Amino acid sequence: MAASREYQEHLLEMLGPMGGVSARRMFGGAGLFKSGLMFALISDDVLYLKVDDSTRPDFEARGMGPFVYQSKGGRRSLASYQQVPDDLFDDPDEMNAWCLKAYDVALKADAAKPPSKRKRV
Repeated sequence: MAASREYQEHLLEMLGPMGGVSARRMFGGAGLFKSGLMFALISDDVLYLKVDDSTRPDFEARGMGPFVYQSKGGRRSLASYQQVPDDLFDDPDEMNAWCLKAYDVALKADAAKPPSKRKRV
């Protein structure tokens, strides 16, 4: 579940137009954050974006699946993160649009939490 520094730097450069995006190492991979909210994760140099019921169909229509990892109990998936289609890496504007949608999903999820648990005020 590694995330190479080169891959992280490439993504941060590509997402520069979003402003304020940072990467933080976690569990061998990395999370992408904006304003303290994680909207993407990187595992084995693969990017996954946060989704909800409104954005998941866009990923499924492109044949993309959820983040899957190995645990002591076997393979598990995290349906709230879906793999990014490869062709987005060829179109920075489109990649930024998808990432902004993922950030909006993170904002909505944060707003749904009780005030004491919110990351963003």
